[in-house]
Amino acid sequence: MKKLHKFILSSFFGPFFLTFFIVVFLLLMQFLWKYIDDLAGKGLEIHVLAELMFYVASSLVPLALPLAILLASLMTMGDLGEHFELTAMKASGISLPRIVAPLVILSLFLTLTAFLFSNYVLPKTNLKMVSLLHDIANQRPELQIREGIFYGGIDDFSIRIGKKDYKTNMLYDLKIYDHTKQNGNTSVTIADSGLMFMTEDKKYLSITLFHGFNYSDVTKKSDQYNQNTYPFRRDKFAKQEIRKELVGFELNRTDESLFRQNYRMLSLRQLKYSSDSLKKSMTNRSMLLKVDLVPSLLLRYRSNFTNQQTAQANHPNDSLNKEKYKNYKDFETVLNDLSIQERISAVSSVIYTVRDARSNITSNASIYDSQIRLIRKHDIEWWKKFTLSVSCLIFFLIGAPLGAIIRRGGLGMPVVISVLFFVLWYVLSLSTEKMVREGVVSSVVGMWASSVILFVVGLFLIRKATVDSSIFNVEIYLNFFKKIINCVLPKKLKLKAEPIINK
Repeated sequence: MKKLHKFILSSFFGPFFLTFFIVVFLLLMQFLWKYIDDLAGKGLEIHVLAELMFYVASSLVPLALPLAILLASLMTMGDLGEHFELTAMKASGISLPRIVAPLVILSLFLTLTAFLFSNYVLPKTNLKMVSLLHDIANQRPELQIREGIFYGGIDDFSIRIGKKDYKTNMLYDLKIYDHTKQNGNTSVTIADSGLMFMTEDKKYLSITLFHGFNYSDVTKKSDQYNQNTYPFRRDKFAKQEIRKELVGFELNRTDESLFRQNYRMLSLRQLKYSSDSLKKSMTNRSMLLKVDLVPSLLLRYRSNFTNQQTAQANHPNDSLNKEKYKNYKDFETVLNDLSIQERISAVSSVIYTVRDARSNITSNASIYDSQIRLIRKHDIEWWKKFTLSVSCLIFFLIGAPLGAIIRRGGLGMPVVISVLFFVLWYVLSLSTEKMVREGVVSSVVGMWASSVILFVVGLFLIRKATVDSSIFNVEIYLNFFKKIINCVLPKKLKLKAEPIINK
């Protein structure tokens, strides 16, 4: 490897790793902001949170890698241009394609790595992340009793506190309803103050009450009438302790196989197999609908207008039916041969048959539409593994020539331009993906549209960077507008054009 290639690669690796971890961190913060309500107050252990963050960060790699490559390539080439190192290389007879050749090879390697990651690693991380999020969302929250509000998160207990001292954790004006006997509000405890805390193993809730009363309705049978009576009982106490076992506060892990069939958890081969199975199932359902519904509907429809002797056979191969059907040219003739009561009965039967058929068709159409949408989601996920990987190379083809043109390094201008291009690509991707889900365009066209557009932009920037174009020189656009204004202004007020200097 030549010293020039080592120099270019060493200049690229620093910004690449820096921007990659920054992008992953920002996307991770976005995830936490979205799911903060599901994570807060669950009493999760550190290793559970660390495991979740690892899975989430792994699932964000395919989205963070293209942006990191775009930003790193723009910063690298912009820094070389800002310090005139790029100018010195060109003055030595080294062309721009030759300068960026090692970065092109590295981008191809990252593209291949991103594809392998999306196909083999990403489905597994998505499966574990979704499974763990499901378990956390279903975990019961830790005790968070608010003042003046009844808290029913503890089985068989309903607790309300009037005031809480956050310095001493002392609770005042407590009211506790005990529903362990499942007899309604027949037992209530009122205390002036108390303490409430969970044991270290978080399996029991300990409540210490001071200066209060226990009120309860005692069930007692009457000897005279053999009926239940409910005498009232009141117990006064100076101190009372209640210990309640907490059920459901620990994190229970769900079997991951419950989420394994989701399209986000499948590789390319599995997506293809699942999509083909759905298409086959949809075709079979359509065939069964044609075979079962249409002939039986026609037969029932025609049988309703025949006499009872012919209708009793109710079979298309019956010779009597065939002979009878030949005599009828239209339904009006059939109705004329029937009595009024028979007409009403026949028409009612036909209406019932048509409504039943319409209900059957509507149900099958709903199932058919849901299967079509699921097939489209499989196709979107299948193509996304390719488009996200190829976007790494496309963003490099944009970032490298763009950095050579603007000649600005650091985290200022490159960050702004990178974010603009990334937002443009992301919005285009979401828009075309929605069009694919709605069936407006095919999955191939919709998933590759944004990549093709940015690839054309990259080729344009490569052409401009190769010929040292000054498309970002402000003086060019100022002089252009001055020429337009001078066409309108008088000769004495005409603006003077500034000399164009390539920076």
